[in-house]
Amino acid sequence: MASPILRICTHSGSFHADESLAVYMLKLLPRFQNSSLVRSRDPAQWETSDIVVDVSGKYDGVKFFDHHQRGFEETFNSEYKTKLSSAGLVYKHFGKEIISEIISSKESSILDLLYDKVYKEFIESIDANDNGISKYDNVTEKAKFNDRNITLPSLVSSLNPHWNAEQTDDVFDRQFLIASELMGNAFVNVVKNYGLSWLPAKQVVEEAFKERFEVHESGKILVLKQFAPWKEHLYEIEKANSKQGEILYVLFEDSGKNWRISTVPITSSSFENRKPLPEKWRGLRDEALSKETGVEGCVFIHAAGFIGGAKTKDAVLQLAKLSL
Repeated sequence: MASPILRICTHSGSFHADESLAVYMLKLLPRFQNSSLVRSRDPAQWETSDIVVDVSGKYDGVKFFDHHQRGFEETFNSEYKTKLSSAGLVYKHFGKEIISEIISSKESSILDLLYDKVYKEFIESIDANDNGISKYDNVTEKAKFNDRNITLPSLVSSLNPHWNAEQTDDVFDRQFLIASELMGNAFVNVVKNYGLSWLPAKQVVEEAFKERFEVHESGKILVLKQFAPWKEHLYEIEKANSKQGEILYVLFEDSGKNWRISTVPITSSSFENRKPLPEKWRGLRDEALSKETGVEGCVFIHAAGFIGGAKTKDAVLQLAKLSL
């Protein structure tokens, strides 16, 4: 016997990024995958639906997921102050299950990590936007340019029917589906990026960090077994281990099968490094560099001293040791 078709309800009329995303996220769950969608402000429609988002004036974490009612102050958890929108509410209750469906993993440690990461890096901004919360504590400077038309909430807003065009329920509903697809695709891409790229990179850096004393007695050199985006992870791993600022050089193989030695920026956005490569090496290449360093197989040291290259792992390791 076929399972009954479930029904998702949200409000009719103009739409925003939060409920556009909330509906899409629900449809990622197997039980809602083939659900119908109704957009209505009629309480009778709410009552006959299986789940109601962004309308009804009620939140119970089971069927009703609205955030407009007086006294609503729900946040993602005690560490956050941003009030949730319908997107945040759906994510709070179903986020781990949704992530599991996207990345095909049921490992709790992975889901816990991604659940927090995706909220912090994506969902929270949707919540803040819908609730009119600025990302700045104090706005003292005037923006140099307008980026309103390239943000997801603005793109969703622009999908609403024009004021001087036909504005029937059918038109709004059709445009809402386009908006929901836009928000959903962006969300899925974020989850895949963190789950299938960011997280494996973190594991590569963690392994290198654990093995750093096998590379050199100082523990200040990391060797990545394969290249992965490493800077953000290194800062977090150092902090988690109370070793902030200790790693000075990171070595990895590049796409051309040569090896690189990279310095570590003081912060993720800094051009200043913890310990630049020696000044006398900077700007030299090939034989001239090998002669200056006494290391065979050198390729280059950047003029700014933040990165260099050599033909082998052993060569960049020698360069790192000489640079300490």
